[in-house]
Amino acid sequence: MIIGIDASRAATGQRTGTEAYALHLIRALIPLAAERGHTLRLYFNEAPAPDLFPAASHVIPTVIPLRRMWTHARLGHELRSRPPDVFFTPAHVIPIGIRCPSVATVHDLGYERFPAAHPRRQLAYLRWSTRHNARVARRVIADSQATAGDLTALYATAPARIAVVYPGADPDLRRVDDPAAIHAAAAKYGVHSPYLLYLGTLQPRKNLVRLVEAFALSSLHKDGYSLVLAGRAGWLAAPLLEAVRALPPAVQAHVVLPGYVDEADKAALLSGAAALVFPSLYEGFGFPVLEAGACGAPVLCANTSSLPEVAGDAALLVDPLDTAALAEGLQRLTADDPLRDDLIARGYANLARFRWPETAAKTLAI
Repeated sequence: MIIGIDASRAATGQRTGTEAYALHLIRALIPLAAERGHTLRLYFNEAPAPDLFPAASHVIPTVIPLRRMWTHARLGHELRSRPPDVFFTPAHVIPIGIRCPSVATVHDLGYERFPAAHPRRQLAYLRWSTRHNARVARRVIADSQATAGDLTALYATAPARIAVVYPGADPDLRRVDDPAAIHAAAAKYGVHSPYLLYLGTLQPRKNLVRLVEAFALSSLHKDGYSLVLAGRAGWLAAPLLEAVRALPPAVQAHVVLPGYVDEADKAALLSGAAALVFPSLYEGFGFPVLEAGACGAPVLCANTSSLPEVAGDAALLVDPLDTAALAEGLQRLTADDPLRDDLIARGYANLARFRWPETAAKTLAI
């Protein structure tokens, strides 16, 4: 069988969760497809890095460049001209008008739960593209039970057409024990220990304004802790920057916005953190929870959407809408050593539920 896969997002330089999902899933599918006698035709909008995927006779990179409207114009034409037996999009949208059977992963419908957290044009595109995928795909893969439930409740997608397949944890991410390496990574981003770390895109849905307010409400800045909000600025990031500027100088000096963290530095920065704080209002999955678990950082995260599914018993769960509860959670996680040790141990154990070979096997079966 020839399986066509939109691999364009996997080739993105600065990856967030959906791009990482595409990359690791395709890498795990390659050896499995070889065992089963399948051919993978990987579509790119520009030439990928030579080492992105291993060279193999059953893997056919197909580069079809176009600057704008690549998906519906260029990729759509390719799929109509030379249709694979099935087309899979792990992190994007199914081109309009293709006739081959298709499968799409839907990562989340957070924009429906919190529409004000998205610009109007972006909101319209997310609504159209996800509805399109849910309507056109023969099967829909959801990252979590939370996303599957939203697809049925909000878009009336039949449960029989939805398969919940958990992504895997990054197999290359592990704790860094070398103090010099941790110090070097922190210094690169202007970070000083001790620090609480948020890792992800800076956008309203991540609830970072309330996190900043909770940090200011706590006494942690007086104890020398910093709050590090690491990630590139997404849409509507201005209110966060304004909230930081409005802090009293004594608190503002302890809030650090270092920008995007290179993949090579992520493990060291997580390993040096007192905790990962992830109070997002909505997540389709929540990769940072697993990344922290792999690096031995205790986790505080929201008790909503998919995060309790992903975290299991390996995180301190709080109401993301309760600023006082967030502040109390931050204080508790930094002061209660037995709790920290227990969450770290549970974080390592939790990783066993999320393995890319299992994700790939279930995806290939679908």
